[in-house]
Amino acid sequence: METARFDAAAARVAEDRGDFDAAIALVGPFGECFSDDLDRHEAHLWHVDLLGRAGRLAELEAMGRTDEHARRRLNRLLYRKGRTAALRRRALAGDKLAFYLLVGLHYARGRHAEARRVIMEIDPTGRYAIEAQPAFTEPSR
Repeated sequence: METARFDAAAARVAEDRGDFDAAIALVGPFGECFSDDLDRHEAHLWHVDLLGRAGRLAELEAMGRTDEHARRRLNRLLYRKGRTAALRRRALAGDKLAFYLLVGLHYARGRHAEARRVIMEIDPTGRYAIEAQPAFTEPSR
């Protein structure tokens, strides 16, 4: 079955010049999460990446309610921006990746006591979070 195509070249040009709104408008409607059509799935991943690079957090958050790719991209963006309050809110709502990133962010900033408080408050049995401290505190080799 033939699927409709989109102008990927025009989207790439828009992206390269920093016109994320135009690139998103071209890529978004074609993208489809978990599609059997690899082009649509890759367009979906590209769309999610463009939203993140454009700083369109509200759209990523809305998509992230049902879309794992958008949820992960949003969490990583929040981590990079150091948005502990947003990560905390997401972790308290049950988002495990947000929890791990929040703990990791505290460790990376040297806030070990705060990291341990977060673990005890949100998931005291979270073995991965408890064991994450050395990864954030040991010097790179």
